Amino acid sequence: MEKRLAEFEAAGVRPVAISVDPPEVSRNLANKSGYTFPVLSDPDAAVIRRYHVLHPAGGPDEHDIARPAEFLVDSSKIVRWTNFTEDVRIRARADEMLAAARTLP
Repeated sequence: MEKRLAEFEAAGVRPVAISVDPPEVSRNLANKSGYTFPVLSDPDAAVIRRYHVLHPAGGPDEHDIARPAEFLVDSSKIVRWTNFTEDVRIRARADEMLAAARTLP
């Protein structure tokens, strides 16, 4: 997504990542990876639970983590597109998300 931020912005989309990691871990990951989009921290998994993507005890030491998922949410906070997987290595590709974003009202 980072490499295609201009295309996402042109489609009216602003990427945001959310992780159960503490803020400093999320910040370090974003810095190390060169991400310029927000990488938010949700250590209590409140937002992750609201979007029904909690994977209880799925992380190291059986910590709760988020299932891999991507959402496109419009300015009215309506979820317009979703992608869910069970494998952390499988994610929606930027092309797929951009195609979906371009069809949103």
